[in-house]
Amino acid sequence: MSEPSAGGGVSYEKVDAAYFDKRGLKRYAGVFSLWALGVGAVISGQFSGWNLGMGVGGWGGMLVATLIITVMYLGLTFSIAEMAAAQPHTGGAYSFARAAMGPWGGFITGLCENVEYVLTAAVVCFFIGSYLGGIFETPPWAQPLYWVGAYIVFVGLNAGGVAMSFRFTVFVTLLALACLVVFWISALPHADFMRYALNVGPGGTELPEGHGPFLPAGIGGALAQLPFAVWLFLAIEQLPLAAEESHTPARDLPKGIILGMLTLIVSALLVLWLNSSIPAGTFALSKSGEPILDGFRAIYGGGALAKVLAAVAVAGLIASFHAIIFAYGRQIYSLSRAGYFPRALSVTHGERKTPELALIAGSLAGLLVMLVVWFSLGAEKGTAAIGGTLLNMAVFGAMLSYVAQGASFILLRRKFPDMERPYKSRFGVTGAALTVIISLVTIVYQLKDPIYRTGVIGVAIWFAIGIAYFAAVGRKKLVLSPEEAFALNGGKNA
Repeated sequence: MSEPSAGGGVSYEKVDAAYFDKRGLKRYAGVFSLWALGVGAVISGQFSGWNLGMGVGGWGGMLVATLIITVMYLGLTFSIAEMAAAQPHTGGAYSFARAAMGPWGGFITGLCENVEYVLTAAVVCFFIGSYLGGIFETPPWAQPLYWVGAYIVFVGLNAGGVAMSFRFTVFVTLLALACLVVFWISALPHADFMRYALNVGPGGTELPEGHGPFLPAGIGGALAQLPFAVWLFLAIEQLPLAAEESHTPARDLPKGIILGMLTLIVSALLVLWLNSSIPAGTFALSKSGEPILDGFRAIYGGGALAKVLAAVAVAGLIASFHAIIFAYGRQIYSLSRAGYFPRALSVTHGERKTPELALIAGSLAGLLVMLVVWFSLGAEKGTAAIGGTLLNMAVFGAMLSYVAQGASFILLRRKFPDMERPYKSRFGVTGAALTVIISLVTIVYQLKDPIYRTGVIGVAIWFAIGIAYFAAVGRKKLVLSPEEAFALNGGKNA
């Protein structure tokens, strides 16, 4: 059968019940598990990555950027909470955009999230290798071994079943938060905000005695740090991907998303304040691949205790790596189940009901990108490219998906005003509009930097491949998955 109103030459193929039987998921998660999944997906960004933009804009610039990005994520998460409760399907952002903007809009939004999650996992994996290399003092050439090992272990954990996956997520997220609490308590007696946090001067110069300007590069320097501030909250929006593995998604997804966001706001502000307020401060921190590890070194020296604490700090990176593998596994699964991606990727294990092929495909894509960059550029340049360019590709994909999700919220309010909404966003259309505006401003500042522009080219290539496949094959083989049926049924669940 076909869908004439969709446009774009999209058509659907009939499938029998066995098609969905082979693609079943198991329900397990409650509010606490969903909270852990959301916080766990993000928490690595508070261990590494957020700090890399402070060398010019300084601590004050990072604070301003963080506050702006916090507003964006509050608008986003409350909008997502409403849409996820109304559309409790695994598709997440693709599902929202599909109902609001048709199949092409849904697919392109799905591609945005695909870039975001696959490359975010790769960057987090890179930071895991960086931390482990610092702890065990291994040579640079050993980094790819850490990456391969990490993917094998955590894809295996994700494939072991939803119960095992969520239990591990809860455990490692609590461990990561405990590590941060230990760091905050340890840092407090050593904190000297004026001397260390404000040790960046105009032009990015180091001020050994601190007491520098709050905004050494002005408001422009603060806005230039928006892409790095995103790292403090990136991937909280993945929670709707667990909708079909939640017992009561209409009730629990909004609670999990909002509680997770509030937890991350508190944690992000404490990390920004205390990690920067101890020796050697903001200037040195802006060049660090493992800022929490450097913080422990500053407090406890480089001895065995610091290494033990740093090993525990890896839990933050592991929490995010594990949770984001879950995210791209379900994201690829949902697009595949609906026919946008090759359908074989959505087949789940007969007993465990995990999308193993989707997990493997996403992992191979991320690992392949890392290895190509590493071996083509060499260790030194490869490190900079993975920690910078790939990070920016992930952020760029995320910003595009946020624009699409904010627009989807606004369009759904207008297109389906009578749609059943078990939860309604407190910020409404205003919150969604702020999400769109701040996302677009962040993209503008990404494009101003040549390093970011390189990442944009990479995302464009990713999009070109995906759109070419969909135009040639996928659009002719769509399936009435729950996401598609909801859109075709006028915003009503079957």
